[in-house]
Amino acid sequence: MSKGPGLYADIGKKARDLLYKDYQSDQKFTITTYSPTGVAITSTGTKKGQLFIADVNTQLKNTNITTELQCKGASLYSAYNSILSTTIKLDEPAPGLKTIFSFKLPEIWQGNHICFVEVQYLHEYAGICSSIGLTANPVVNFSGVIGTNALTLGTDVSFDTKTGNFTKCNAGFSFSNADLIATLSLNDKGNSLNASYYHIANAMTNTAVGAEVTHSFSTNENNISLGTQHALGPLTTVKARVNTSGKVTALIQHQWRPKSFFTIYGEVDTKSIEKTAKVGLALALKP
Repeated sequence: MSKGPGLYADIGKKARDLLYKDYQSDQKFTITTYSPTGVAITSTGTKKGQLFIADVNTQLKNTNITTELQCKGASLYSAYNSILSTTIKLDEPAPGLKTIFSFKLPEIWQGNHICFVEVQYLHEYAGICSSIGLTANPVVNFSGVIGTNALTLGTDVSFDTKTGNFTKCNAGFSFSNADLIATLSLNDKGNSLNASYYHIANAMTNTAVGAEVTHSFSTNENNISLGTQHALGPLTTVKARVNTSGKVTALIQHQWRPKSFFTIYGEVDTKSIEKTAKVGLALALKP
C-alpha cells in the first residue's frame, strides 16, 4: 500500500476495478506507438453494433510536464460529433502538488465552460483535490480526505455559483490492511448508501473477491454485485461477476507479450435467458 490516504477518488477503487475494469461488451482495438522524441500516440477503435468510433490520444512528457491532446468519439462516417480536448499536467512544482489545466474545443465554440483548472495535493495524512471552471459563474468542486493508508475519512462536494446550490455532496470512509479494504460512502446528497469490500484471498495466484452494495433511500431498492478474479498463470487472468439484476459476466485476459493484452468477455442475462448472450473482444498493443 502507498503512503498516505490518497485522494477521495481512491476510496473503493480496488473493489470497483475488480468488479468493472476490463469488462468490455463491444469489439475494441487499441495500439500505442512511441516516436524517437518521446511522443506517445494511442489509437483506439471501438465497434458498437453497426457504429465504429475512433479515439486518438497524443501524449508528450517533458520532465515534470505532461501534455495530452485527444480526439474522442469520431465516427467512421462523421467527425462532427467528435470532442477535441487538451490537458496539461504539471507534476511536483512543490512537494506533493500537481496542477492540471484542461479544456474542450466544442465547449469553447458553444460558449460553455472554456477550461478547467485542477489542483491536487498529497500529504502523509491528507489528500486534497479542487477544480474550478474558468467562467463568470463557475462550478467549484472540492474533495478532501484525512487519515493514513489504513484509515481514511473524506468528502466530495460541488457548488454551482450561478444557482447557489450544491450539485454534489458525498462523504466516504475506508478501512484497509494488508489484504482487505472495506469502504462506506453516502452519495447523491444523502439519497444513496454504498458499501464495498475487497479481499486478497491468495496473493501468489492473484486471487481476490469483492462486493458492492448500493441502497437507494428514495426507491428503497438494493443493488448487489459480487466478483472474483484468479490468475491461471503468470500471463493469464480470469474474472467473473454476478449482480442482483440477474446478469452473469466473465472474462479471460491473456498477456501474450509485455504490455499487450487480449481479452474475451461474455455476459448472460439469467432473467431473460432467451436473449442472445453478449460477447466482447479487446486487443491492446504496446511496443
